[in-house]
Amino acid sequence: MGDNTLGTKFRITSFGESHGKVVGVVIDGTPAGLKIDLDYIQRELNTRKPGQSSFTTARKEQDRVEALSGIFNDRTTGAPICLIIKNQDVDSSNYESSKNLLRPSHADYVSLQKFGDFADFRGSGRFSGRITAGFVMAGAIAKQLLSKVNISILAYTKSVGNVEDNKDHSINDLEPLLQRRKKSPVGALDIEISKKMEKLIEITKKANDSVGGTIRCIINKLPPGIGGPIFNSLESNISKGVFSIPAVKGIEFGAGFRASRMKGSEHNDPWTIKNGEIKATKNDSGGIIGGISTGMPIVFTVAVKPTPSIGKIQKTVNIKTMEEDDIKIEGRHDPCIVPRAIVVVESIAAIVILDFLLIEGKIPSVLKD
Repeated sequence: MGDNTLGTKFRITSFGESHGKVVGVVIDGTPAGLKIDLDYIQRELNTRKPGQSSFTTARKEQDRVEALSGIFNDRTTGAPICLIIKNQDVDSSNYESSKNLLRPSHADYVSLQKFGDFADFRGSGRFSGRITAGFVMAGAIAKQLLSKVNISILAYTKSVGNVEDNKDHSINDLEPLLQRRKKSPVGALDIEISKKMEKLIEITKKANDSVGGTIRCIINKLPPGIGGPIFNSLESNISKGVFSIPAVKGIEFGAGFRASRMKGSEHNDPWTIKNGEIKATKNDSGGIIGGISTGMPIVFTVAVKPTPSIGKIQKTVNIKTMEEDDIKIEGRHDPCIVPRAIVVVESIAAIVILDFLLIEGKIPSVLKD
């Protein structure tokens, strides 16, 4: 495996750069016969594409998905699937004029140390959030396959800055929650909390600054017994995928860090019998114990840092003169990346879960309607 490949049985390879010709993904391991809804893939892409509202970058991209291989007569052939979108609204002028100034909290310095002068500095190149479009395209394929075994995934904005939604949202009935999320420009499930988040982003944007937040993801109806102990745990594999998303700085499962402040009697999830099945009476473990699914919903929360590209003057270093300097980042940037990252978190979760199910033989090798 290289730096750009994730998965074992359901394996994705990401390619492209922010200001290159295309961004795309090669997907290997999809069983033959899956009916592919390209319109669904497009709808998923639309939720992360730029230029949708005042809360996102002004860069305008159509992000129209193109299938180059692996799909014939709207069904998977079993061959590798290649999906791309084209970069059309590219403006590299601001990056060219400031290429010698290291942008704070960007990958400029580390990419120079790794790749030297060959590093693509335009729009952060491979380190850009734009590459996550490939994750979303692959995730849309994974979601379509997971729906065949009744597994659903929902992520939403849990917090923006200090505005937080602490409600417990169950996804036993997914459609109403999806409709509520669609009504929120920031991808929240509570409309009043959404308004507070929107106001905070607007204030932050006017101040030429940015703000971070958290995304909660829930995976429903994953059967018990999926995953493995130690280095093959569900947590470690989900975490690896999630940390592949630029701007992610943390992850917690279930009660997460809050568990460190609890007693065992508070954190433990008692077992019970419900409708003839063993279930937990609550879910502070987040649906995973010992790296293996319990049958309860898998719940994890992702921390997303503030967008490092801000309009304020910041201190930095000029790598050409090797002197300290000031920088004011120009261009088109998100005041808050959280809303556009929601579908990316869902997609990574779908990719990892599908990979586990294929490894453990829970998905047929040839699909039939």
